[in-house]
Amino acid sequence: MLTNKEGQRVPNVTFKTRQDDKWVEVSSTDIFKGKRVVLFALPGAYTPTCSSTHLPRFNELAGTFKANGIDEVVCLSVNDAFVMNEWGKAQEAENLRLIPDGNGAFAEGMGMLVDKSDLGFGKRSWRYSMLVKDGVIEKMFIEPEKDGDPFEVSDADTMLKYVAPKVTAPAPITIFTKPGCPFCAKAKSLLKEAGLTYEEITLGHGITSRTLNAVAGAGTTPQVFAGGKKIGGSEELETWLAKAKH
Repeated sequence: MLTNKEGQRVPNVTFKTRQDDKWVEVSSTDIFKGKRVVLFALPGAYTPTCSSTHLPRFNELAGTFKANGIDEVVCLSVNDAFVMNEWGKAQEAENLRLIPDGNGAFAEGMGMLVDKSDLGFGKRSWRYSMLVKDGVIEKMFIEPEKDGDPFEVSDADTMLKYVAPKVTAPAPITIFTKPGCPFCAKAKSLLKEAGLTYEEITLGHGITSRTLNAVAGAGTTPQVFAGGKKIGGSEELETWLAKAKH
């Protein structure tokens, strides 16, 4: 039975991390003391839901969380430091802090360590998210105890609604680009200046202008989408961003 620990302190754990090719110990105190932190925990790096949805959306909304009183957004998994670092690079998760709970000590202290031996995973963390204020758990969203890997309540948008109920979350943005395209560089610069995180899909490796034309109705780059709706090229993006400010 998974236990909600709202009102309790987080476990006092020391994590073995790798920074600049050196072992660095990071404690729970280092992460949580004097700060308001959103942490989301997941079963494993590189696994489907974690890589396609859970982590990417928290990465997209990290700036929105920080604009609404959150000091840091932390991703935790029962994986070693090498795996977590490589996964973070692969996911371009520069807005998050990835913490390796290699021995499962934090997950166990939270009462969230579960047996995934049927999948060959051994002991892993159950999927959940929580808001922690100065080391004390204010709110937890724990996935229901069902078979498989439920993903219903620990998502970034649910947490944002709790942290800042009046804030509208920015739509997920995808931009199609090609190497050496100056208009693509302009579009990416505009998005970064607006503080918006985006998924970039580069033409090549099986993705052609014909593919892009089938998706966007145009074969030129860039082509930008927000929330699944087409914005268009760099000029249309500039207009869209200007309207979004008002």
